[in-house]
Amino acid sequence: MNHHLHHTGSGLSTRSLRFLEQARGRAEQATHGESPKMRNWTEAFWGQFQIEPSLRRRQALAFAHALRHEPVVIHDEQLLVGQIYQGIPGSESGDFGSVSFDPRWREFDASAVFTERIKHEMPDLVRLNGWEDGNHDPSAWLTSPSCCPGHIGWHYDWIMQNGVTGLLGRVAASRPGCDSDGQKFLDGMRIVLEALLDWADRHVNELERRLPDAPPARREALLEQIAICRRVPRHGARTFREAVQSFHLSYLATIFENPQGGNGPGRLDYYLWPYLERDLAEGLETLTSARERIDELFIRFHERLCFRADWWVETIAVGGTYPDGHCAVNPLSRIMIESIGALKISHPSVYIRMPENAPEEWWDVAVRDLREGGNRAQVVSDRAVISAMTRDGDIPEVDARMYMCGGCMEISPHGMNGDLLFTGFFNTTKVLELVMNGGVCLNSGHRLLPDWNRTLADFATFEELYAAFEGELRRILEMTFRAMDIASEEYARLRPRFLISSQIDDCIARGRGINAGGARYEDYGSTPLGIPNLGDSLFALQQAVYEQRFVSPDDLLAALRRNYLGDELLHARLLALPKFGQGHAEADAMTNRVLCSVCDTYDSYRNRFGRRIKPMIMTFTMAPVTGHALGATPDGRRAGAPIAQGMTPQSMAMTRGLTTAISSANALDLTRFSGGASSMWDLNPDYATPSTLKSILKAFFTTGGQMFQGNTTDVSTLVKAKAAPGEYPHLMVRIGGFSGLFVTCSPEVQNEIINRRRHQGDEG
Repeated sequence: MNHHLHHTGSGLSTRSLRFLEQARGRAEQATHGESPKMRNWTEAFWGQFQIEPSLRRRQALAFAHALRHEPVVIHDEQLLVGQIYQGIPGSESGDFGSVSFDPRWREFDASAVFTERIKHEMPDLVRLNGWEDGNHDPSAWLTSPSCCPGHIGWHYDWIMQNGVTGLLGRVAASRPGCDSDGQKFLDGMRIVLEALLDWADRHVNELERRLPDAPPARREALLEQIAICRRVPRHGARTFREAVQSFHLSYLATIFENPQGGNGPGRLDYYLWPYLERDLAEGLETLTSARERIDELFIRFHERLCFRADWWVETIAVGGTYPDGHCAVNPLSRIMIESIGALKISHPSVYIRMPENAPEEWWDVAVRDLREGGNRAQVVSDRAVISAMTRDGDIPEVDARMYMCGGCMEISPHGMNGDLLFTGFFNTTKVLELVMNGGVCLNSGHRLLPDWNRTLADFATFEELYAAFEGELRRILEMTFRAMDIASEEYARLRPRFLISSQIDDCIARGRGINAGGARYEDYGSTPLGIPNLGDSLFALQQAVYEQRFVSPDDLLAALRRNYLGDELLHARLLALPKFGQGHAEADAMTNRVLCSVCDTYDSYRNRFGRRIKPMIMTFTMAPVTGHALGATPDGRRAGAPIAQGMTPQSMAMTRGLTTAISSANALDLTRFSGGASSMWDLNPDYATPSTLKSILKAFFTTGGQMFQGNTTDVSTLVKAKAAPGEYPHLMVRIGGFSGLFVTCSPEVQNEIINRRRHQGDEG
C-alpha cells in the first residue's frame, strides 16, 4: 500500500450538513408523491409496443420508454447530477410485482407466475410454508421459498472506464456469434443502453436550461457539471469527479431497472481509487474534497430511499484484496467508513474486508468502526471467506478475491453472479420437531408432513433418529431448491433485465441474461436458520434419552407439548446439559455434525445450470419469527423463544465467556459456508475498549471466523428507547446482518436485541 490511511475527520462540512438536511426535506416531500415509472412502463408495454411480435423487443422498448421518461431531478448546491426515488407508489417494476398496479400484467409478472407455479406444482412445499386451506399460520412456518432476486453487484466500472459507448461496442461485436435468441437479447441490451444515454442527455439539457439565470457562483458549478455530464457516462471517465458522476448516473439507471433489496455497489473504493490516486498526485483533488463528494453520494443513496427502508441494505465492501492477492486497502476505503459514520444514516451499508496482510492501521479503523460507528459495522475475513468460496474448486481464487457482500452478507464475486442469492429462509430445527412429533407442528397441531407418523418413541437409537432427521432435512431442502429452479425459469423468461445483464461477466459473450445462463456463476443461495439451536437440541436428545437415559422418549415429548409447564425438574436438567459455545468438545462436535448435514445437502444439489446452491448464514429479522414458529425444544428452550443469531451460540449457552464462545464457534468447519457465515457478538461498552476489541477481532479471524458484527450500545439505553422512542429517534442497532433504527423495529425484534447475551469479559 503506497498511501497512509489519512484521517479526514469525523465531522461533515457545512455544505454537507446543509445538503443532508435539504435531502431529508426533499425525501419527505417525495413520500407524498407518486413515481411515474410504473405508469410509463405499463402504458408502453400495453400501448405502443403491444404489437411487437418479439417479447424480448417489447420488454426492452417498454423499459427503455420508462427510463427515458423518468423525471430529471436537479438539486441546488449539488455536486452530483441525477436522482430517482424508490419506496413510493409507482416505483415498482413492470415485470416483477406489477399485478397489484395493473391486473393486465398477471401473465408477464415473473413473481406472480412463479408463485402460481409453486402452488400448483409443489403443494407439499406450500404446506410447509405455513399455508393451510388458504390461511397463513406463522406459528407453523418451516420454509419460505420467496426466491427474491437481488443481492449482487455489477460492473459499473466498465461504464466508468469505457463509457456506455464502449459497452455498446461490445454488444455489437458479440452479436454475430450468437444464436437467434442471443441476438434478440443483445438487441434488448442495445435498446436500454441507448435509453440510458438519452436519459443522461436530458440532465445536460436541464443544466443548460438553468445556466442563463444562475448567479455567478452557481453558474461556475453548473458549467463544471455540464462539462462532466457531456463526457460521462457516454464516454470513459478521466478524473475522480467524472468517475463518481459516471457511477452515480449509471447506478441509478441500473437500480431503476432492478429495484431489489440487497443490490449494491460492492467494491466501490476499489474501482474509484485509481482515479482519485491519479488526481491526488496531479493536485486536482484532495482527500477533503474527495470526502465531500463521497458524503453527497451517500446522502443520495438514503434520499433515494426517502430516509426509510433500513432493511434494503445496499452494501459497499471496502478494503480487501486485489485479484493477485495483494492488499487493496486505500485512503478511499477509510473515507467511506468515516463518511457513513458521520452521516448517521443506514444506506449504504459500508462493511470492512480484512485482507490477510492488512496493515495495523486498518485493524485500528475496523476497531474504531465497531466501537464508534453507531452499530453499523461488519468486518469480514478475506482468508476465511475466500477459502470457503474456493473449497470445491467451482470458483478460481482470482475471482473469489473479488467477492462482495450483497445485502446483509450474501457473498458472491462482484459482477459475476446471477441474482438468485436470496431465495428464502429455512427453519432447520422445525424439521427435528416434526420428525419427533409424528409430522405434526407443536404450536398449531397441523400435520405438516402428511406421510410421517413416527414419533420420538419409535427410534431405538440416537443414530436411527439422526438418520430419519437427516433424510427429512434433505427431502425438504431439495424441494426448496427445485422451487428456485422454477423461479429461475420464469425470471429468465419474464424478467430479462437487459441493463444489469450488460454489466455482468459473460452475459454479453453468451447473449443471455443473468437468470438464463448468462452470468459466469449462476449460483443460488438460501439461508438455513437455527443451526446452533438444532445442534443443542440433538445433543440434548442424545444425552437425555439415549445415553444418560434420565427421561423416556414419551415423557420428553409430553413435556415439549406442555412447553415444560409442570416439568421444572426435567427442564432444569436439560438446561444444565452442555451446549455449543461452552467449550465442550462433544456439544460443539454435534453442532458441526448438523452443519455438515445441512451443507452436504446443499453441495449435492445441482441447479438447472449445473451450479451450486450456497448456504448463506445470516438471521436478518428472523430470530423472533423463527422462534415463534418453534415449539419447545429438547435443549430446554421454551416455545416461542428467539433462535440464535447466525452461527453464534445461543445466548443461554454463552455462560463461559466470550473467548470460549468464539473458540467453539470457530471450531466448526466454516469453510462449508461458501455463501458466507455471519456471527453476532454484542459487547458491553465498558468492556469494548480499543485494545480489548482489537484483541478479540484478531483472535476471531485467526481462529477462522468469517464475519464479525455486534452492538456496543448499553442495554439500559435500549430499554429506555423502547419505552420512550421519541427521545431516541436516531439510535441505530445491529439487527441481524444489517443495521436499522431501533425505534422502527418490531417489539419482538427489540426484545430479541435487548435480551441477547451482552459480553463483558470471560467471567463465568
